[in-house]
Amino acid sequence: MASGNASSYLQPPSHSDELKVSFPQEHVMLLTLNRPRNLNAMTPQLTSDIAAVLNWFDEEPGLWVVIVTGEGRAFCAGADLKAWHQNQSSGRVNEQEGVASSVHGFASISRRRTSCKPMIAAVNGSAYGGGVEMILNCDIVVASEDAVFALPEVKRGVVAAQGVIPRISKVAGHQLASEMLLLGNTVTAAQARDRFRFVNLVVDKAAVMPAALDIAQQITANSPDSVQSSKEGLILAQKHHFEEAVQTHALGLVSKRVYHGTNIKEGLAAFSERRKPRWTNPAKL
Repeated sequence: MASGNASSYLQPPSHSDELKVSFPQEHVMLLTLNRPRNLNAMTPQLTSDIAAVLNWFDEEPGLWVVIVTGEGRAFCAGADLKAWHQNQSSGRVNEQEGVASSVHGFASISRRRTSCKPMIAAVNGSAYGGGVEMILNCDIVVASEDAVFALPEVKRGVVAAQGVIPRISKVAGHQLASEMLLLGNTVTAAQARDRFRFVNLVVDKAAVMPAALDIAQQITANSPDSVQSSKEGLILAQKHHFEEAVQTHALGLVSKRVYHGTNIKEGLAAFSERRKPRWTNPAKL
């Protein structure tokens, strides 16, 4: 944990060494997938670790943003295909039921919609399969210039089924989504930004984490109540038609917290007094 940080008192749930958890700046949690020799391919243990820590993060009022990255030269190579092959051969796993019943999707991230707190992907290298599925459910994506992305499941006889298909279709459009899903080829970071539109920023490899931290700082400089309500609005926009999304958002508990909380008073007072606002942790819902 960072010394002198207001987050230094935080104690996340116990987890294996497959996941690193740190607090690099105030109100920010950093999750680092820590299987570099395996290109951070996902395991059941790592998934369980991420689930436990993110569930805790969701409930911790002093944490407002999470960054996800990978140790070493890859972000995440997706599922451990050797383990998948063993399970498929043994018949121990029903993949269809597993996908349908997975509450939060691949790595407990690709379909996670329970939190209104922003998630930033700091993509330091290659991302394949489930790694891309995770990235597509993040709110902001920073990638290194040498990062590559692929949904190669069709080359292995499997399917990218943990949420990326509807999401990439909405983000990139049907034809470009088809290009990634049906060909299974890799795309560069520049292509992911300019053609497929799921990367926000491409930077030098050494600048990936500083850029992600800078974006996190810009987010935490804003009212956490307003940020979380805005993200909830984005989530609802994916679930409902326009008017229903607006109505559901306006009448929800997260919006109620905005309009009845202390941060709206502080923000308006700070504007009137020409000073920086002093935000406080959001009230628990």
